[in-house]
Amino acid sequence: MAATSTSPLFSLSSLSASLPSPTRLPISLSLRAISPRARLSVSLPFASPHGGYGSWASTSTSSTGKLRRRGLEVVCEATTGRRPDSVAKRERQNEKHRIRNHARKAEMRTRMKKVFRALEKLRKKADAQPEEIIEIEKMIAEAYKAIDKTVQVGALHRNTGNHRKSRLARRKKAIEILRGWYVPNAEPVAAA
Repeated sequence: MAATSTSPLFSLSSLSASLPSPTRLPISLSLRAISPRARLSVSLPFASPHGGYGSWASTSTSSTGKLRRRGLEVVCEATTGRRPDSVAKRERQNEKHRIRNHARKAEMRTRMKKVFRALEKLRKKADAQPEEIIEIEKMIAEAYKAIDKTVQVGALHRNTGNHRKSRLARRKKAIEILRGWYVPNAEPVAAA
């Protein structure tokens, strides 16, 4: 059964002629399916899925909408390449957020490194005093604050933030145990 619609022949050169500037080829082509009763032959300058170069065509063979495939049915819509203003705004916002998030993460990492360096220095020190850990606890509080800020704005996952805070606490606890300032599993002394 022959198709009832006409079968126009389109090519990229005829599409580019209909654009505002005839020397410019379309920036993007969108592909979509068309009615099974219509027959469309499109000449495209790239290889077909069945090998070789040439036009891809598909014809309708029955009124039930089934296609006998000899290639691919294509409808080309040319665009001029201009993006909507909302896309440009979203790109500006993404860049601004990327820079801001990078700064927050960098601050968080810097504060963590300062704590780790101070704890390492305290570990290697021969005559360390228990009062020296108070200064490090202040640095840990600042690091916690930076981590919480980074998590709050969404630049870092909540679980990752908790993991990093746990690393700081475990490292501090290990130094306290090493120095004998903290004894794990010790019985609490009842107040008299």
